[in-house]
Formats: sequence, C-alpha cells, structure tokens
Amino acid sequence: MKIAVTYENGNVFQHFGHTEQFKVYEVEGGKVVSSQVIGTNGTGHGALATLLADLGVDTLICGGIGGGAQAALAQAGIKLYGGVSGSADGAVKDLLSGDLGYDPDVHCDHHGEGHGEGHSCGHGQSKCGGHNCN
Repeated sequence: MKIAVTYENGNVFQHFGHTEQFKVYEVEGGKVVSSQVIGTNGTGHGALATLLADLGVDTLICGGIGGGAQAALAQAGIKLYGGVSGSADGAVKDLLSGDLGYDPDVHCDHHGEGHGEGHSCGHGQSKCGGHNCN
C-alpha cells in the first residue's frame, strides 16, 4: 500500500490542486516502512492524479479538493480521504489504526470565482484553518 498526503511543513496541505509536495508512505503489514517527500514540479489539478498513479499511490489524504480532481483520482483508482488537517504523519497513523477523521463529502467549488462571501469548501472554515482553499 502507498499513501500520499498533500504536504507542507509537516502538515496536511489544505488545497490538493495547489500542493507543491506530497509525502508518500510505503505501508506493509499495516505499518509504515518508509516515507519520502516528493515535489510536484508545478504540476496542477488533474495532472496530480496521474503523478500519484505513476508513483503507485493507492490512497490520498488531503484537505480541500475540487470535483474534477476527485474524478481524476477515482478514475486512477486512488481512494480519497479529504477534509483532513493537522500532522501528515499523524493522519497516516490514524488512517492505519482506523481512527482518521475525514469528510467523505469534502469539496471546493470555486474555480474561476472571486472567492468572496459565501465561499464554501464543504468542510467548514474551521477545518480550513482560516485558509479559503484558494
């Protein structure tokens, strides 16, 4: 099993399409056996699903994510755990122990909009940590 987490400064980065790094964990027997941080080299949105698939990732943990990226991940066969915040290592540990708190309906719909009043990431501003998922 390979788990990728959108990554910034040790934490789950809050917008999949703008992540500059993933931390990828190799899991065997329910335990992390290795991990490494991988740069996206400026790849954005839909192409990130291909990048993850090419790395052999089968599970993604992230904060906010748009519908197009969700569809691309589903097409690539990558299971999504969205609406997650906090420590990347802690999120993987929680996933492996069955304790990960995530939002199965997480969604950021704002592409091309002004990001003004009424913007919703589908997981509440408290989970965005004040970040407007843009």
